[in-house]
Amino acid sequence: MSKHDIIEKNIGLMTILMVIAVSIGGLVQIVPLFFQDVVNEPVEGMKPYTALQLEGRDIYIREGCVGCHSQMVRPFRAETERYGHYSVAGESVWDHPFLWGSKRTGPDLARVGGRYSDDWQRAHLYNPRNVVPESKMPAYPWLVENKLDGRHTADKMSALRTLGVPYTDDDIAAARDAVKGKTEMDAIVAYLQVLGTSIKNTR
Repeated sequence: MSKHDIIEKNIGLMTILMVIAVSIGGLVQIVPLFFQDVVNEPVEGMKPYTALQLEGRDIYIREGCVGCHSQMVRPFRAETERYGHYSVAGESVWDHPFLWGSKRTGPDLARVGGRYSDDWQRAHLYNPRNVVPESKMPAYPWLVENKLDGRHTADKMSALRTLGVPYTDDDIAAARDAVKGKTEMDAIVAYLQVLGTSIKNTR
């Protein structure tokens, strides 16, 4: 019996060897990235999310938007012609967690910032079919009614600072007042309008 026969007829052994092979291949590709500045340094001119944008990002996560919208433009002509400059790692160094995603029931949002007006974004989120009649996206009318109190905004910014996001003491101290009384709609629109703008500013 050959070595191949032994491996192929022993599912446990074959599974172990497959895991080892995939692990080695993965490590060879992933580990070097941790030591490249282009991966670990923010793009030039990038600023951390404001308190309102940060709250908007959390609402975006809470509502499951990443389940239908990716935030990563691949470096292919069809992608860049539709969405703009391909995504670079330096745009996501302060995103915890990153929201690249892979599902595109709706369009990619990596470059949506500034593409539409605030009023368009509000109307679209309130009821997508008001502006895109064929849209499959659900409506989010409660975002207009829900108000932010900012109780945890400063804590979020403090936690992100421990992960390397350059929030200042003044940013953190002003966080609650910056969002208090704003609606969830205000927050998510602020977040959407900043997506992809760092790269646009460097082009």
